[in-house]
Amino acid sequence: MPTGHIFMAMSLDGYVARDDFSLDWLMKQKTDGEDHGYDDFMADKDGLVMGSGSFRTLLSFDAWPYEKPVVILSHKLETDDVPKELRDKVRISAQTPQDLMGTLSGQGWKRAYIDGGKVIQSFLREGLISDMTVTVAPILIGSGKRMFGALNADVDLRLTGSRSFPSGLVTTRYEVLPAS
Repeated sequence: MPTGHIFMAMSLDGYVARDDFSLDWLMKQKTDGEDHGYDDFMADKDGLVMGSGSFRTLLSFDAWPYEKPVVILSHKLETDDVPKELRDKVRISAQTPQDLMGTLSGQGWKRAYIDGGKVIQSFLREGLISDMTVTVAPILIGSGKRMFGALNADVDLRLTGSRSFPSGLVTTRYEVLPAS
């Protein structure tokens, strides 16, 4: 079974996007070439799994940011909702996280980047996340889409690293410990 890995930024008050999925608050952070480890993180991932909100936000970018395959978890989107130029890179799935990871295993995936608040929450609830890298931006936005939500049980974490940057961003890495 592939392992799930998180690499997300959130506001200090725990939001990954505004209610309309906007990332304007994140884009205005002045990072001046700081290396937050994204390229190293992506180097060993076979692809990405994200929700429809994250997908719609990415479609507003000037260019598609991913070379690796992307699976959109959605019960509403269909293949026709994916722009033609992305259909060789993006596919839609209505599977549960557990079933999707089984499918990805059959396709040779070993490590999946899990992205988007609701998707992260569902993978955490099913025990499918191995580690997470969370970068906190020095801003309070007051409302929006939360990174973490309701869980079936506590999720124990072990700190594996933390680094602060001149921009004020703080990146923290955690291993997700097996349920006891």
